[in-house]
Amino acid sequence: MKVLITGVSGFIGSKVASNLDCELVGLSRRVDYAPGFPIYSRSIGPLEDFTECLQGVSVIVHCAARVHIMSDSESDPLDSYRAVNTEGTLNLARQAAQAGVKRFIFISTIKVNGESTKEGQAFTSNDTPCPEDPYGVSKSEAEASLLDLAKKTGLEVVIIRPPLVYGEGVKGNFKNLVKLAKLPLPLPFGAIYNRRSMVYVQNLVDLIIVCIEHENAPNRIWLVSDDDDLSLSRLISLVRKSLGKSECLLPVPVGVFRLIGKLTRKEQVVDRLIGNLRVDCSKTKEALGWTPSYTVEQGIKAAVAGYC
Repeated sequence: MKVLITGVSGFIGSKVASNLDCELVGLSRRVDYAPGFPIYSRSIGPLEDFTECLQGVSVIVHCAARVHIMSDSESDPLDSYRAVNTEGTLNLARQAAQAGVKRFIFISTIKVNGESTKEGQAFTSNDTPCPEDPYGVSKSEAEASLLDLAKKTGLEVVIIRPPLVYGEGVKGNFKNLVKLAKLPLPLPFGAIYNRRSMVYVQNLVDLIIVCIEHENAPNRIWLVSDDDDLSLSRLISLVRKSLGKSECLLPVPVGVFRLIGKLTRKEQVVDRLIGNLRVDCSKTKEALGWTPSYTVEQGIKAAVAGYC
């Protein structure tokens, strides 16, 4: 079997590659990336020609994307996200179908479901998409286009929606959280008992590998998490424990954070800190026989060790 991994030099793509024991080929914009198998320098765009890259490929694991950032400087962010995440993805998938590729695994995002869940509820794959930002919209549109393409061409499409992915070497929000936890100061998160799903990168990779061949995987949407939702206070405690520090959390009321968010016009940032975002991955476990190999504690310990 020959597998093509897009975004192979990235956080998720590189982990997928290192865990696969088959013939590999990768797409990357990094000219200095040399993992020991063929790499093609390609962008994921609507006009890109992938003919050479697709020769003999059976499965594509599509990790490349224009990723979500909190402050986007583009004059029209949605068009920029669509060019890569929607139009570029569909261009690759169409060419894959024409080249005889059997299966296309699309790494989407839980943002297709929305930004938050109500108390006692969790997102499922049956929910009506409700993306709230350009990144989520572009991924949602890509999902719909891919499933339509699957019906027309017979290409097997697998869609995986992860929440926040963390692990060794990850950047973004989790890295910032570790920096915060390293500060030799009490942190004001002791009274935040929200519930948020995350997924350790190796647990996600394990699911991707299952989806490469599992007969139940095609033409369906799969949600994934560590299956152990965390409050912000517990997350900080686990990070500080992994750093060898005491918890040292102050019980500042949630209302104080909401007030600060309003005064600073950072409501979205505050909501991501104190709000709920829960993922129900029970269908994934039942239908695919997948379970997280690593606990939250193990995943956070490994991730934090990467910064020490």
